[in-house]
Amino acid sequence: MTIYTGPVFDMARTQFGIIADHLDIPLDQRDRLLYPKRAIAVSIPVHMDDGSLKVFQGYRVQHHLTLGPTKGGTRFSAHLDVGEVAALAVWMSWKCALAGLPYGGAKGGVACDPPMLSRRELEAVSRRYMQEMIPFVSPQTDVMAPDMGTDEQVMAWFMDTYSMHQGHAVSEIVTGKPVALGGTEGRREATGRGVAHLVRRACDAIGLDPARSTAIVQGFGNVGSVSAYTLARRYGVRITGLSDHTAALFDPDGLPLDAIERHVAREGVLRGFSRESAIDGAALLEQRCDILVPAALERVITAENAGRLRCRILAEGANGPTTPDADLLLDQRRDEIFVIPDILCNSGGVIVSYFEWVQDLQRLFWTETEVNNRLEQLLDSAFEQVQQRASDRGVSNRTAAMAIGVERVRAGKRLRGLFP
Repeated sequence: MTIYTGPVFDMARTQFGIIADHLDIPLDQRDRLLYPKRAIAVSIPVHMDDGSLKVFQGYRVQHHLTLGPTKGGTRFSAHLDVGEVAALAVWMSWKCALAGLPYGGAKGGVACDPPMLSRRELEAVSRRYMQEMIPFVSPQTDVMAPDMGTDEQVMAWFMDTYSMHQGHAVSEIVTGKPVALGGTEGRREATGRGVAHLVRRACDAIGLDPARSTAIVQGFGNVGSVSAYTLARRYGVRITGLSDHTAALFDPDGLPLDAIERHVAREGVLRGFSRESAIDGAALLEQRCDILVPAALERVITAENAGRLRCRILAEGANGPTTPDADLLLDQRRDEIFVIPDILCNSGGVIVSYFEWVQDLQRLFWTETEVNNRLEQLLDSAFEQVQQRASDRGVSNRTAAMAIGVERVRAGKRLRGLFP
């Protein structure tokens, strides 16, 4: 029996089982690698604006602390559960290890719907959540970051709550906070920039000219929007498809990004931008393009639609967008579709979060140019290692990436041993 249930954790467990078989990891060593070290569940009572008292459920899962503190985002989502949080923590462990960061994976969040909360209610939820986490987090134990439904302001509230408890400013307790409070230049754009940079590397690998390429980006939040803008404005890619939770747009001649940017800045969502280019959100994934970037939720590429994808590069900006069943089909199409797996593709965010943590610890800050140069260096190193391993072993990019990550965590556990 385990508390970690649900389709997202089942997917993470299945992926790990495939890699464990590939690496010939003995059965009696697998549970220690897969299951989290610690899971915390808390109740968060909040006085609502209407005078009522409402209790939200909050979670934090710390996968392993073998290589250093855990690291991971905090998600505010209406349907969040501990199984989803645990899966995201597991994926974060492999991601950090692949990038060579001295972290284990963590993830946390609150089951709430941020758009339905007033600013005062959101602040109350944020502060009470961090207050409940204080016995379990520190700059040496677990460092939080933003995720879906949270942002720089929430991280500022987290930092302030923790700092008030300590009696002095502790900027290194969270990353992704405002630059004025010790955040780093380039953090907000880091994940999307990383996606675009790795797409450019993939284009080089398969001989595709970005300036003559088209892209569809599913999910127009922070990661998706920055990915789209960077692909278009830095590399000359024509963006033909975009979607968020309210609308999907497709135009084979290219969408007007500048006008869309103004619309989203004004309205907050894509809904209402255009009727002429509207398309069903599920159908958008199957339109012809050179680059497909799923940057929204988990499990959007399945066995049902994987065979109908018509892209040349699949760049996984989201965590866990491709199910294991879909992976089997994509593996058969390896010569057609170049997959940049999620633990590589969206690792730019945690890499620059690491840079922020380091800068806060030493109280010495870098320019945005320095941050971006260091980001590209680490991304290039990880990309090349994955490519080399995939070529040498004749395996998919996902198998190569996950194998590297799992091996590094396993080696750390083996070297440290098991405390009696």
